[in-house]
Amino acid sequence: MLSDELKEQMARAPWAERTGCRLQEVDTGYARVSLTPDASHTNFMGTVDGGLVMSLADYAFACACNTYGDRRVAAHFSTNIINAPELGAEMLAEARTVHAGRRMAVTEITVSQQDRVIARCTGTAITLSD
Repeated sequence: MLSDELKEQMARAPWAERTGCRLQEVDTGYARVSLTPDASHTNFMGTVDGGLVMSLADYAFACACNTYGDRRVAAHFSTNIINAPELGAEMLAEARTVHAGRRMAVTEITVSQQDRVIARCTGTAITLSD
């Protein structure tokens, strides 16, 4: 079971707060986060910036892979953006850690919006030594 302190640290991450990401659920090897894109999240073409999609997925990844009692940081992150997200509709990122070893963890992340897949991502994290 995850400590309330860890959950609070994850929920109050400065980058998540700045971008508008909200931690909805976290458990061992799993995280669900949300974000509702607004006009401040658009690029020069007036569409939701892909970096926002990746930030949402990365936040879910970080939360999911850091639920095993050790500290992990990203070593590789791959994103396939499949559909453009819409302004004003909540995006959800669900992350599931499929491998959590001593040195490395691999997590799969799906970003969706209103039953449409926006992106599929894979993150590899390495364990920090103390």
